[in-house]
Amino acid sequence: MSELSVVAVLVAKNGQEDVVRQALLALVAPTREEEGCLAYELFESAVAPGTFVTQERWRHQGDLDAHLQTEHVQKALGAAGDALATAPGVHPLVPVT
Repeated sequence: MSELSVVAVLVAKNGQEDVVRQALLALVAPTREEEGCLAYELFESAVAPGTFVTQERWRHQGDLDAHLQTEHVQKALGAAGDALATAPGVHPLVPVT
């Protein structure tokens, strides 16, 4: 089975950028330690501050599914929940050839 590339987009409410930023920063180290995580990077948009994007690579869908159930993901989503403008958008990607 081929690797799975994913981007996730999370948008903070105005004035709540620091809350979301801190919650997402807390995810980086434990996520990188997860079995099946090949890469995990966190970015903030330069043109839309408060819009956060993760670029992720997983061995397969099962690893992503397990990641979404981890305690650190649930804790981060709980911490950022009321500070998010919309539900997180998780986008598994397929190559365009």
